[in-house]
Amino acid sequence: MKKYKFIPVTEPDLRGNELKYVTDCIKTNWISSNGSYVTEFGEKFSRYCNVKYGVPVSNGTTALHLALLALGIGPGDEVLVPSLTFVATANAVLYVGAKPVFLESDPETWCLDPNDIKNKITKHTKAIIPVHLYGHPAEMDSILHIARKHNLYVIEDAAEAHGALYNGKKVGSFGHVACFSFFGNKTITTGEGGMVITNNKQIMERLIYLRDGARNKSVNNYFHAELGYNYALTNLQAAVGVAQLERIGVFISKKRKIASIYREAFRNYNKLDFSPQKKNVNSIFWMSSVVLRKNAGITRDCLIEKLAKFGIQTRPFFYPLHKLPYINDKVKLPVTEYLAGNGLNLPSGVTLNEKDVVYIADTIKKILK
Repeated sequence: MKKYKFIPVTEPDLRGNELKYVTDCIKTNWISSNGSYVTEFGEKFSRYCNVKYGVPVSNGTTALHLALLALGIGPGDEVLVPSLTFVATANAVLYVGAKPVFLESDPETWCLDPNDIKNKITKHTKAIIPVHLYGHPAEMDSILHIARKHNLYVIEDAAEAHGALYNGKKVGSFGHVACFSFFGNKTITTGEGGMVITNNKQIMERLIYLRDGARNKSVNNYFHAELGYNYALTNLQAAVGVAQLERIGVFISKKRKIASIYREAFRNYNKLDFSPQKKNVNSIFWMSSVVLRKNAGITRDCLIEKLAKFGIQTRPFFYPLHKLPYINDKVKLPVTEYLAGNGLNLPSGVTLNEKDVVYIADTIKKILK
């Protein structure tokens, strides 16, 4: 049996100053969360997003959890979230004792459909969490208009969209707070890690207080007035983040180039739809993705299996959160379920070369033919 080159969905590029900065941490013995790279990473990343404050945390899930806590959201509250997203978006709402209310997907962006928001708002609704899915910004103008009208918090889940633009403005700069992930498969990575950014000083101070165990240092370094959390990012991880941030422009350009090759390969191809790109946004194409049409002649899961035999790793879209067994919400979201059942993320890593991308596209068309 012929052996094919393995092509992963994504992998990090650590060929910048990562080793240099991590070595500096080790040589100076600053390896815990008390270190200069943590501060530097928070300041530089928030500045990159054109936001005043950045609070580094242990991962994207803890970023969402802290954001909800800092805004005072808890039991009895409802938070509007898209069903088509990574499970952390809904889990964080459950962590604080609030109820996630699931929204339909917009077929043109794959993000939450703003038109469904008005159907789901109640007197208990306190916040909306728009997710910039797979690097494509949500429709922030409509979302913000509704949020202002109903006095709702907006928490951007930008875990997959570092550097994406909506009407020329970076995602993460629209909401009361925004949350990012730096997991190993993200556009920039710290291995594990996250960030909450905000323009509000009081929210920033509350985030840091809760992240660092809710210590009341004016009384005693070990006096905790309320329940806090140990959600800090280490200096070692932040050092990697600083180095990655130095090359974020290169990474985004590469992802957009990969997407453009796929898009050209699938132009006028009638068996699938490629990742959306609305005119008023610049997606970073964290994942270049396709959705199989009904005439594809094959199921998404079968295509995944066949591509794997050619050495091509892919992954399905997120499972609809409202249908997970521990949630089991009976809401009807046909667009979400269609996308989730037929969507496929293609290899999108910045280490890919043009020849690899063409090979992947040709193989897909060969299988579907």
